[in-house]
Amino acid sequence: MLKRLSALLLAFVMLVGLMAIGTAEEVITLRVLNYLDMTSPNSAEESEVVWKAFEEAHPNIKLDIQNEFNEPFHQATEAYAAAGNLPDVMYAWPSGRSTTLHTKKLLKDLGPLVERDGLAEFYTPLVMDPAQQGGGYLGILSNGVTASHAFYVNLEVLADAGLEPAKTYSELVAQVPVLAEKGYDTVLMANQDTWVMQSCLFSMVAGRFGGEGWEQKILNGEAKFTDPEFVAALNFIKQIYDDKVINPNTLAVGYGEGPGLFATNTAAYYIDGDWRAGAFITDQSTGEALIAPERQANFLITVFPDIDVEGVKINKSDTAVLATGYGISAALEDGSPRLEAAWELVKWLVGREVLTYRLSTGGLPTPSRLDIDYDSLALEPLQVAIANLAGEYDKATVVIDAVFEGPVYTPINDGLQALGLSTVTPEEVAQNAQAAFDAWLASK
Repeated sequence: MLKRLSALLLAFVMLVGLMAIGTAEEVITLRVLNYLDMTSPNSAEESEVVWKAFEEAHPNIKLDIQNEFNEPFHQATEAYAAAGNLPDVMYAWPSGRSTTLHTKKLLKDLGPLVERDGLAEFYTPLVMDPAQQGGGYLGILSNGVTASHAFYVNLEVLADAGLEPAKTYSELVAQVPVLAEKGYDTVLMANQDTWVMQSCLFSMVAGRFGGEGWEQKILNGEAKFTDPEFVAALNFIKQIYDDKVINPNTLAVGYGEGPGLFATNTAAYYIDGDWRAGAFITDQSTGEALIAPERQANFLITVFPDIDVEGVKINKSDTAVLATGYGISAALEDGSPRLEAAWELVKWLVGREVLTYRLSTGGLPTPSRLDIDYDSLALEPLQVAIANLAGEYDKATVVIDAVFEGPVYTPINDGLQALGLSTVTPEEVAQNAQAAFDAWLASK
């Protein structure tokens, strides 16, 4: 299937005439900063299917690609931004971890190019809304919509312990000793990197305690991080650790380790983003999967159980945000051959064919394109489950690192980890967050 997709992708770009920019003699080399987890299924084929297909269809555009993942990617981004030497094309978040690129307007406004080429009709309205991005303009063309929290349920482990999926937090707590007796953890998270708890769980918890729009009240000066609602959300994270629902030893689990541990039945539940479903499915190059398709029916994907704790305002909620995508350095001049070459690459990377490929291989749960033929794809059960995640929750609240800038969310990230280590109190984390917010506001 992968070879067929590769051939179709190459045939398409040649068919529609994504032609070389400039003269036949002029060769343009684009520097590209890409985000790629080389341990994920099908990642090895990305070079052939996505990048080489583009180069073969554009013989006078060469790609100098730097692949990075997790924190090294963000460190590289900030270093390039500080040096005023951004790559021509780069993977980026719509805000949050890429705030610097947006607020300093280091990314090209793609709006005029989208309008010129009549692309808006092929994408979901959210993706075309400039207000969804950190700079208030279309800095990236987004791959889709991301749910930063997903609650993966292992029915095999639960059945072995004589349990059913927990519907409330109280039920989850009651399952801890039962699972422990069988040698299982209750909820697994890869918490070594500080962003994971904030993005994949705490943002959702803050939304349940604070209610919809809680972040706008802080941004507007109508509320503070030190108010009871936010402190209560932090207290709940402490309670999760104290109850051993999430064991503090998860602070030593690296992000790349999580899927393998969960797939081998170490825990009944696993918390990560919706994107992580792609780690479990079949790698087309090897024919192997962390969770074989015939076994995937033994796993569910939903959201965290109802929090039956005093102070909760909403339940059955999740955190959703515009997904990552690709942007162009603002340094590229309008009308220049380099800009046109970069734009052809971005249109390809976030076009129907590449997004169809990413969907089929598990790299993209909810694509932004409206013209993908889902009926033609043979999706595995976990891919179908993650595509239906939106039906598991009633409301969506914000991801903290998507609405607050780095100087504000960093002490929250660090504080959440310190809560797991019992080296700080929820009140102290809240005070640190408010102090950071006040300092950030004063610097504006």
